[in-house]
Amino acid sequence: MTKSIVMQSIKSRLEEFGLPRIIIALFLVVLFIMAPFVDVNIAASLSDIINRFGMNGLLVLAMVPMIQSGCGLNFGLSLGVIAGLLGSTLAMEFGLMGWGGIFGAMVISIPFSILLGWGYSLLLNRVKGEEMTIAMYVGFAAVMFMSIMWLILPYSSNNMVWGYEGKGLRTTITLDGYWAKQLSSFLSFKIGSSFVFPTGMILFVALCCFGMKVFLQSKTGTALIAVGSNPGFARSSGINIDKVRTISVILSTMLGAFGILVYQQSFGFIQLYGAPLYMSFPAVAAILIGGASINKASILNVLVGTILFQGILTMTPSVVNGLLQTDMSEVIRIVLSNGMILYALTRKVGGRR
Repeated sequence: MTKSIVMQSIKSRLEEFGLPRIIIALFLVVLFIMAPFVDVNIAASLSDIINRFGMNGLLVLAMVPMIQSGCGLNFGLSLGVIAGLLGSTLAMEFGLMGWGGIFGAMVISIPFSILLGWGYSLLLNRVKGEEMTIAMYVGFAAVMFMSIMWLILPYSSNNMVWGYEGKGLRTTITLDGYWAKQLSSFLSFKIGSSFVFPTGMILFVALCCFGMKVFLQSKTGTALIAVGSNPGFARSSGINIDKVRTISVILSTMLGAFGILVYQQSFGFIQLYGAPLYMSFPAVAAILIGGASINKASILNVLVGTILFQGILTMTPSVVNGLLQTDMSEVIRIVLSNGMILYALTRKVGGRR
C-alpha cells in the first residue's frame, strides 16, 4: 500500500513537472555526459550556463506580471530594454562609474519605464484578447523609432558618439571603465582554472525574484492574479481591471529595463539600434519551457525555464562541434534557439504538453 502511494506521488510529480521539461532536462544531462569524450570543458560550460542564467534571468522574470494579470506574453519587452538603454547611455553621458554607474542607470531608467509602460498599457487595455499580437508590433516599431533617435539625440560623450562626426551613438559601446562586470565580479569566486561563479549577479537576480514573490502575495499582487484568473469575478469584487493591468505592464517594463542593464554589465557592451529587436523571443521561450502558460506563471517557471533554455543553448553547439570537428556553433545556436522558441510558442498550457 505504501509503495503504491509513493509510486502514485512520484507519477503525480512527474506529470506536474511535465514531459517536455523532463525530455529537455535529460537531453541536457546527456550533453554533459558526452562533453568529456569530445574535449569539451565541463567546468567552463557550467560556468557559462550560470553566467547566462544571470544575464537573462530578469528578462524572463519580466514576463511574470503581465502573464499573471491576463495580458499574455510580453512580446513588447523591447520597450523595457529601450528604457534600460536610455538609462545606461544617460548614465555614461553623466560620467557615472562603478556602483554609481549601474545603479544610477537603473534609477534613470525607472521614469522611462513608467512612461513607456503606461503608454503601452493604454494600448493593451484597448485591445483585450489580442495583446500578444499587438505587443509584438509595438516592440518592433519602438526599436525602429529609437534607431532614428540614437542618431539625433544630443549625446556628446566621446566614448559613445561616432568619432568621425562627433554625434550619433555608435552601434556598440564598451562599458570598460564604467560598470563592466560590476555585479558579476562582486563576491565572485573561482574553482580550478575554468569555473567562475558570478555571485553578485546571481544574488541580484535572486533578490528580484524574491521581491516579485513578495509582491504577488501582497494585496495588489493578489488583485493582479485575480484579474488574470477571472476578470468577471475581479470586476464584481470592485477591482479596477484596467488599473491593475497597467501596474503589471509598468512592472514588467521596469524589470525589462533592469534586466538589460544586468545583461550589459556581464556582456561588457551596450548594443543599440536593431539589437533589442528580438530580445523578447528567448525570454518568452524560456518561461514557456519552464512550464508557464499564457495566463499563469511562477518564479519556479522562470528559474527552471532559464536554466534549461540557456543550458541547451550553451552545451549543444560545443558538443556537436566536438563531434563533427568543425565550427558550426553559430548555425547550431540559431537553429536551436529558434527551434525552442517555435516549440514554446506552440504550447497553449503549462508543463503537461
